Amino acid sequence: LLDRSKALFYFTSEKRVDFRELVRDLAAEFRMRIEMRQIGVRDEAKMVCGLGSCGRELCCAKFMNRFELVSVKMAKEQNLALNPAKISGICGRLMCCLAYEYPTYLELKRDLPKVGKHITTRSGKGKVIRQNVLSQTVTVELEEGGEITIHASEI
Repeated sequence: LLDRSKALFYFTSEKRVDFRELVRDLAAEFRMRIEMRQIGVRDEAKMVCGLGSCGRELCCAKFMNRFELVSVKMAKEQNLALNPAKISGICGRLMCCLAYEYPTYLELKRDLPKVGKHITTRSGKGKVIRQNVLSQTVTVELEEGGEITIHASEI
């Protein structure tokens, strides 16, 4: 605290650490209350701050108030490569933005035909082979040969 009545130390560790003796020694030396708090790797990333792979300030530091459960399923739904280096944040866990963006992807994906579905387009009948959720387009392999990419509104 600014009045120098208390010092608070945050630390990370994979195991539980007993700092009672150290805390007593520091309190006697500095004549103030000493607290040691163990935090998780996500909390550490939030406190230290930094930039994500997108180039923006970390979601957890910028606007997220609590940590959501993040799963690999969320990365799959967003058609991301399941490469741990690409879907992990600086904390080493799955990126928080996967959970933040997940509901939007589900909503946008609802309006698109699923991969493998047979549809009729202006260019003929075909099978959906790819989706681009953000641009709301699908790539269709036509029965007569060739591929076309069309907007969801054209189906």
